[in-house]
Formats: sequence, C-alpha cells, structure tokens
Amino acid sequence: MAGNTSVPGATVGSRLLAVLDCFDVGHRELTLTEIAQRADLPLSTARRLITELADWGGLERLPSGGYRIGVRLWQVGSLAPQARNLREAALPHMHDLFEATRENVQLAVLDGLEALCLEKITGTKSVPTVTHVGGRLPLHTTGVGKVLLAFSPRALLETVVAQGLERSTIHSITEPGRLASALDRVRQTGLAYSYEEMTLGAISVASPIIHAGRLSGAVSIVTHSGTHLDRLAPAVRTAALGISRSLL
Repeated sequence: MAGNTSVPGATVGSRLLAVLDCFDVGHRELTLTEIAQRADLPLSTARRLITELADWGGLERLPSGGYRIGVRLWQVGSLAPQARNLREAALPHMHDLFEATRENVQLAVLDGLEALCLEKITGTKSVPTVTHVGGRLPLHTTGVGKVLLAFSPRALLETVVAQGLERSTIHSITEPGRLASALDRVRQTGLAYSYEEMTLGAISVASPIIHAGRLSGAVSIVTHSGTHLDRLAPAVRTAALGISRSLL
C-alpha cells in the first residue's frame, strides 16, 4: 500500500504522491482499481487524481485501460543532478568493463535503506539477475549494497541491523557481527563480494565510487557462480576509480 491517504486531513499533494508511489519495478502497469487499493483511496478520488496526472503527462493510459508512468514524469526525473551526473560519468567506464568481461555491469546508489540501481548493462550470455534499472536491492546481500554500507556512516549499519537482516538464500549473511567483519574487509580492500547471497547461481564483486572524499555510488559485476571473482576484481576497481575521476 502507498497508504494512509484515506485518513482525514490528507492533502491533495499527498494523495497524488500516493498514486505515483503505487508504481514500482514489480508494478509497472496498474488498473484504476489496483491504484485505488494500493494508494488506499476511494475509487472516485483515485479516478480524479489519475485523470489529472494523465492530462499533465505523468501517467499514460494504455489501450487495455490500465496506466503506466508517463514520459513527462521521466523527463522531470532525468533532471535530478546527482543521478544524471553519476550515470553520464559512469556509462563509458561501464561499457569498457562490459566489453572486457562480457558480464553484467551495474551502477547503484544509496536510497534510504536500500541500493537503487541507476544503470545496468547486460549481454545475451550474462547470468540472469533480479536487478532492474530503477529497482532496489538489499544492502547486506549484494556487492553494491555492502559497498554502500561500508562507506556510509556507522548509523546506517545499525539501522539496517535493527530492522532485521533477511535471508534471501542459504548463503545470506544474517549475523550482525559477521556482516560487520565483512564490511571491515570492504573498507580495507575497496572491494565487496557476494557469493550467492542474493540469488542462487549468481555472484558479484563491487567497488565504491568516491568523489571529493564522499561516497557517490558503487559499480559491480554480477556473474555465474563458477567464475573466479578475483580475476574480475581489478577491472571493477579500475572502473570505479575511472568513474570517480570523471565526476565533475
């Protein structure tokens, strides 16, 4: 649920945001009824808000009668300077990394208590992953997530641990002490590894993108579990350093 918008005193703005918040990687197209249910809105209110958003271009009406995010909203989102600048700086290095390895290459940033995927390059022979551009990933089970945890203030780790370390696979790290030790190694080496901790059959290695002494994001390779990550790690580290130098 986008939630709690049917309570008295909810503003028009909060209700509009609740409608938009219904859409995510797992819900790219929704019907009027689904939006009303997910946003916790009366059907008549949802219909009115959806019409306003569609007239503005924030939502697009589909031939099936459903709705999806419109181009106007994408245009506005593309103006966000942090994501735009990082993506533009990273893409050439990501393409170089993909050409050298032919493996999945991902770019992620910290978004609340999760990693947000800004960009992904994949090939026909790359291992399937659950990652989608605009999708979110746990911090404790992924290579990019561990990088973001390791180079963020200690309070973030404490918050993540407090909310519970969910187990995605039998290999996921769910013990706070073990996770803290793994993050210490990430800070020492500038590399984070995930061995089938998010998806069985997939492993990854990631490195931080540091600009002006601050964490800007993380870049990673995700590959088949039989691959030797140590052979790919130097290329990932080189790409991360290259992106860091390219940031304005």
